[in-house]
Amino acid sequence: MFDRLPAPQPDGILQVMAAFRADPRDSKVDLGVGVYKDADGNTPVMGAVKRAEARLVEAQDTKTYTALAGDPAFHQAMAALLLGGVTPAARLAAAAATGGTGAVRLGLELIRAANPAARLWISRPTWPNHITIAEAVGLAWSPYRYLDAEAGALDRTGMMADLEQAAAGDVVVLHGCCHNPTGVDPDLSDWAEIAALCERRGLIPMVDIAYQGFGEGLDADAAGLRHLASRLERVIIAASGAKNFGMYRERVGIAMVITPEAERDVVQATLAALNRASISFPPDHGARVVTTILTDPALKADWADELEAMRQRIQRLREGLAEAVRAETGSDRMGFVAAQKGMFSTLPLTEAQIAALREDHGVYAVGGGRVNMAGLTEESLPQVARALAAVLRS
Repeated sequence: MFDRLPAPQPDGILQVMAAFRADPRDSKVDLGVGVYKDADGNTPVMGAVKRAEARLVEAQDTKTYTALAGDPAFHQAMAALLLGGVTPAARLAAAAATGGTGAVRLGLELIRAANPAARLWISRPTWPNHITIAEAVGLAWSPYRYLDAEAGALDRTGMMADLEQAAAGDVVVLHGCCHNPTGVDPDLSDWAEIAALCERRGLIPMVDIAYQGFGEGLDADAAGLRHLASRLERVIIAASGAKNFGMYRERVGIAMVITPEAERDVVQATLAALNRASISFPPDHGARVVTTILTDPALKADWADELEAMRQRIQRLREGLAEAVRAETGSDRMGFVAAQKGMFSTLPLTEAQIAALREDHGVYAVGGGRVNMAGLTEESLPQVARALAAVLRS
């Protein structure tokens, strides 16, 4: 039967990773893979994570299963981090998932179970897996305008005009902060307008928040989500602990649903049943590390300080790249990267220019122009600026 199996489309990010590894040049720069890197090019284990893991190793006396939805203490800790108390616990259903990706899958499967006719509205561009998972689950989707590429800013008019076409019961997929791949986020007035549109047209927002703390800070990055949660009856959340806790391989994720109290129990039971039908019991180690950190004031403070240092480093790199390109080109064409948030930006480059960056200058970006700002270092900034100036002139 496998002779009839169609080959899947190659993953563009994995292709960039493979090409970078095969490049023999010592001066090559990886701006493709979407993980945080320090000044030495490493993805470190955070100090609070090491201490929490050591504590767990010492105290943990079993590795037996948790519940199908995961540990309730993890749900509570993540709800406090994400929502800041704006939603009563009686209106909140939750289930641990295999990373933020698994949380997205769980949320979309819940939508399909509740309303197979619901259409997803997904920003253009977006994280490619949003579309991949939507199609795998069997949900229809439509794009909505999001990025003004030349200005490196939000296309507010286009976004709202497209979302006005959504029908009652449709789901709007939103990035909670640090939009991947653009780095362009709505401001608070935009979030208020999105909430008003959802309320007026009967739409349900699904907020994918994977980078809380990397944009403007932990609370500021959750402000849009909290506004939706405080105003709307129903909100779906897919959250990751991989990035802001630096635990990529531990697959820390959670799906949450804010819903009227009368619906909460059936939603909670459905989330557990969906886990049972896919992964059965979710992974626990990373979730328990996160819970340990968030429920210990000293560990939480240390973690927040380290995360803030990472955020500030990325912001310095953004500002440094904007200034270095300005010095090389005599123009402010890339000045917008300094105002964007999080690890990613989408540069207004053609595919030929992206190929030239890679082939002629050893600078690796993902197709479409997405670059990982955390892949820069102070030493590589001049090289990357010269490369960008060269391809922009071509």
